[in-house]
Amino acid sequence: MVTKMPSRTHNQRSTADWQALDAAHHLHPFSDMKQLNAAGSRVIVRAEGIHIIDSDGNRVIDGMSGLWNVNVGHARHEIIDAISAQLSTLDYYNTFFKTTHPAVIELGAELATVTPPGITRAFFTGSGSESNDTIIRMVRHFWAVQGKPEKSIFISRKNAYHGSTIGGASLGGMAWMHKQGGLPIPGIIHVDQPYWWAEGGDMSPDEFGLWAANQVALAIDRAGPENVAAFIGEPIQGAGGVIIPPATYWPAVQKICRDRDVLIVSDEVICGFGRTGHWFGCQHFGVQPDLMAVAKGITSGYFPLGGVLVGARVADVITEQGGEFAHGYTYSGHPGACAAALANLAILKRENVVEHVRIDAGPYLQAGWHRFNDHPLVGEARMVGLIGAIELTPDKHARVPFPGDGKAGTICRDIAFGQGLVMRAVRDTMILAPPLVVTHAQIDEIIEKVARILDLTRAELIRQGLL
Repeated sequence: MVTKMPSRTHNQRSTADWQALDAAHHLHPFSDMKQLNAAGSRVIVRAEGIHIIDSDGNRVIDGMSGLWNVNVGHARHEIIDAISAQLSTLDYYNTFFKTTHPAVIELGAELATVTPPGITRAFFTGSGSESNDTIIRMVRHFWAVQGKPEKSIFISRKNAYHGSTIGGASLGGMAWMHKQGGLPIPGIIHVDQPYWWAEGGDMSPDEFGLWAANQVALAIDRAGPENVAAFIGEPIQGAGGVIIPPATYWPAVQKICRDRDVLIVSDEVICGFGRTGHWFGCQHFGVQPDLMAVAKGITSGYFPLGGVLVGARVADVITEQGGEFAHGYTYSGHPGACAAALANLAILKRENVVEHVRIDAGPYLQAGWHRFNDHPLVGEARMVGLIGAIELTPDKHARVPFPGDGKAGTICRDIAFGQGLVMRAVRDTMILAPPLVVTHAQIDEIIEKVARILDLTRAELIRQGLL
């Protein structure tokens, strides 16, 4: 159950006061505001380690690392102090007009020590969405300055998530997002995702992985390789439901793109900085991308920062032939954000956090997680590193979700919070991605809570006649 802590609301406001102010003045992202205001927002007032504390004093395990980003845990004063020291020295200056500053220089150099071979330069943004918008422009510019402006089409995947800006949401393949704002923009083709559990049919996972990769080849060939600029994909589709592709998928996609002279873009916004047990998710699958989008875990969420990490092939053309790249943001390389990232990277290295995920915490959590495959409500429990999903199903053998639009997942999500654990529901898929510094004792507690949550969810679904 939820552990009660003393309430420490700012300015001594009550939860009801906060909720009223929030309803009157705050428009939330990805929310039905009428429903949210009627129910009242959850007010988080404090966080420490792997826990968040709400305005009623409830102490809850942050099973989603904030929004996939608090990799080293909450309240790490090394990062807070680094931000404070930087802002005390240089609070802000831009990186336009032949100008730079020490923090952004040091961060670019430090990133080059952890990226895959050949990826040595960084273009900084404020978010993952901005990073993917930047990639559209950078990749098209790369081809255009080489006399190939027609090479402008991006291949992406259905149910992919690449941000919520116009460019990022267009690259993403979420049809329900495309219904708003006249999306997607032209020049983007979406192919089938490598989602074996829901879409693999009678194929084995390896067979389905090759089939899904071949959809990329077919799309490139139909459009004409001379017209296709890049393929973009998350190593593991996060917001789509933690879709872990079969082992055959990414090697085949890489060969398809290389054979057709199509750039490979790895969206590492969720998978980057240790989540899979490697510095970047592409390394888990043995892929060498030309560009990577990053954000989230680059600062562990302590300051907004994103970036495009660029391989030599693209960087050399942009640098030597591209002239002025007419693109950038006011906060590209913000000093405070760069200081946060440097401190965060220092923690990841000093505490061997990536190795902790790969050889210790990841395998330990996976062992408990995979046992949920035996639960009558679970169709599949899957996990890589410290990112996993549980498929809720009324029929384990048919591999189907519950009827309706994710009602079972919503029920499970709400039960989870009541039991002191944040899990995210994507349709009827329950997602877990705890901070990377999670300990064995904390993992034991998470597994115990998830077992109870699944039992309570099953009982509630039976009570409502959904099972």
